[in-house]
Amino acid sequence: MLSFLKKYAPFLFFAAFIATCATPPDYPVEPTIEFIGVTKDTMARGSFFNDTTFIQFSFTDGDGDIGDGDSLQLFLKDSRNGFVNDFRIPFVPELGASNGIKGEISVRVFTSCCIFPPELFLDGCNDEFAQMPYDQFSYDVFIKDRAGHESNIIQTTPIFIRCFE
Repeated sequence: MLSFLKKYAPFLFFAAFIATCATPPDYPVEPTIEFIGVTKDTMARGSFFNDTTFIQFSFTDGDGDIGDGDSLQLFLKDSRNGFVNDFRIPFVPELGASNGIKGEISVRVFTSCCIFPPELFLDGCNDEFAQMPYDQFSYDVFIKDRAGHESNIIQTTPIFIRCFE
């Protein structure tokens, strides 16, 4: 047994060393995002704080430079009017020998008013229009890392705002 260990010990050590080495993730330097879901798909219309939902998505980034407390790095574009809501992503420190990271982001989105056809001259926060009980839209979502690399664009599932009670 002792001669076996002397003869094969270097190989066993090498095999054990290889088995314990973690393979670093091979993500591209541009962030990549995937839609997970929304916490609820229907909200009451109204001013900013009337109702909320959370949009959830996962991300990977090869160089790990996600988040910056000073810059806007998360963008949600409303499909109804093209308005872009922008948010800050908290700083994520670069860790380890390989800085590739993955994680999930959940962003709180507040309700808005309904958007009626302009020829009706209706106030989307106060007026009602029985032929349009809900206003349906989605968000196009993308992020930027600290180097300015933009992610792919994902789209949420439809979100509805109740326009008629």
